[in-house]
Amino acid sequence: MLRNRSGHAISRAPGRVHTPRYQTRAPAVLSDQTNRTSTIAALSLAVGVIVLALKLFAAQATGSVALLSDALESVVNVITALVALLAVRLAARPADAVLPYGYGKAEYFSAVVIGALITVAAILIFREAWSSYVAPHRFTADPLAIAVSVAASAVNAGWALVLGREGRRVQSPSLIADSKHLFTDVVSTVGVLLGVLLAAMTGWMQLDSLLAALVGLTILWSGWQLIRSSVIGLMDVAVDEKTLRQIRELIAAHAEGAIEAHDLRTRQAGQAMFIEFHLVVPGAMTVDQAHAICDSLEARLREAIGPAQITIHVEPENKAKHSGIVVV
Repeated sequence: MLRNRSGHAISRAPGRVHTPRYQTRAPAVLSDQTNRTSTIAALSLAVGVIVLALKLFAAQATGSVALLSDALESVVNVITALVALLAVRLAARPADAVLPYGYGKAEYFSAVVIGALITVAAILIFREAWSSYVAPHRFTADPLAIAVSVAASAVNAGWALVLGREGRRVQSPSLIADSKHLFTDVVSTVGVLLGVLLAAMTGWMQLDSLLAALVGLTILWSGWQLIRSSVIGLMDVAVDEKTLRQIRELIAAHAEGAIEAHDLRTRQAGQAMFIEFHLVVPGAMTVDQAHAICDSLEARLREAIGPAQITIHVEPENKAKHSGIVVV
């Protein structure tokens, strides 16, 4: 295999250049991004432990099955945060000979695990709710305990916003999954608190059990959504329409000297984005000229959409399909 002055591999067929996938990544940018994601995941674990402690106090002080169910969900939050932290660190490992495309999909597997754990938590909650419904017992709506539960829910809500924003910014399925679950937790906690107060005022103790079952149904739905979205990610889902349109526009605007680009394919694997397309150039163009166009395109793409692994197949003009991206 021949190489030009910049280190790109060149096939023996004239007029064709291959940019190896493993050399098109931006290590420094990914390292900074990964460190931030890992820090966020670690903070999420700490927040989960604090919220769990607050909710356990509220459940013990009131004796409410619904609040106990809410605390059980927070146990899942802690496990979820731990799984997310491990997945983020595993996904940060560089590509190697065994996994030449990197470990990015580890985050999708973690989201599946999180969904499964949520399902287990829902089953435990249903069990507690049924036992309490069959043999209802009185509980006290202790003002301090209620206030502590409200504070725990406020912490969850604020942290869920942070996780959602950061997860979307760095394209981390683990952080996004954790954020969605926390939002579900916040909604269920608010419902439980209102129900507990209503049950205490009316004396209808079985309402507490019904609310616990409702919490179980809510998080069961959340778990299903997480598993579904993760499975889609494991099947090499393309980037979103907005990003794909941006990629096409960048190629059309900054491939000056080329004729067209076609067979554009993209996929997202956790935080790693992969872009591949064929670039048609005039047959008389030299390898160095074609290579310069590829370098320019890679730089423009990364500048606009962030770190990505880019593969460009350069082809002579007789390979033009006249149906791809026309270079402006």
